[in-house]
Amino acid sequence: MVTKVTRKALLIRPSGRSTDFITPSFGYGCLYNCSYCYMKRHKPDGLTIATNTGDILTEVNNHAYFTHQQKPNQTHPIFTTYDISCNEDFALHAKFHDWENIFEFFRTHPIAMGSFATKYVNPELIKFNPEGKIRIRFSLMPQSRSDIHEPNTSKIIDRIKAIDAFIDAGYDVHVNFSPVIIYDGWLEEYKYLFQMLNDYVDYKKQVLAEVIFLTHNENKHKANLKNHPHTEVDLWKPSIQEPKISQYGGRNIRYNRHLKSAFMKGFQIMHDEIIPWNTIRYMF
Repeated sequence: MVTKVTRKALLIRPSGRSTDFITPSFGYGCLYNCSYCYMKRHKPDGLTIATNTGDILTEVNNHAYFTHQQKPNQTHPIFTTYDISCNEDFALHAKFHDWENIFEFFRTHPIAMGSFATKYVNPELIKFNPEGKIRIRFSLMPQSRSDIHEPNTSKIIDRIKAIDAFIDAGYDVHVNFSPVIIYDGWLEEYKYLFQMLNDYVDYKKQVLAEVIFLTHNENKHKANLKNHPHTEVDLWKPSIQEPKISQYGGRNIRYNRHLKSAFMKGFQIMHDEIIPWNTIRYMF
């Protein structure tokens, strides 16, 4: 169910990794049902869409001029970057948004740049030329795990094939290896994923990457056991995981820090052997 609301909280939060900042939510929730999704912990069903897009963009405009980054950083060498889709999949939900006006705002803004991650190849978006001021981050994982954990999302090969098309259309495009899930044979399947990227992407030096290893949550674990128990075979592995209390007090688990260090090293070595052109912005 999709509900339209007036977004009252117009707080812009720091991000620091993927982007400089996170805008107030244009949308909250997701119509996908990915097993690992942190949004599903907070809003299990439905989607709310903000009707006061203009208020949000006014806040972003004022914020951009007030906090303009004076030095280049890993998010972008020139522009102050804003994640417009931290609490939803913007490409999937674009038809519910005034998306062309949102994109036009960033296209013409001298300081601010928009960014969002997605698992959906939306052909409507390719009709708009943002002149490099919108960054799409296509989320990628081996297809075998996407089939289990990301039902009904665009196929991985389709996301990869869309990279060049969106660059041609005027978008800045990165890839988002997230979440990296550890299972028997995981690194060999990432090898094949890297090979697909190498084969299908022509604009190699333009495509950067983010790498985020899985963090899971006890409440989401219990919900999955009730509704999608097969997904927890991959996600809940206490023998290689350790507790982590989130900044909001939630009980999460992540890979044991010593094992994770080895996992990250293996990922980096395999990645750099096959797609050295794909610079990793950060990994955690």
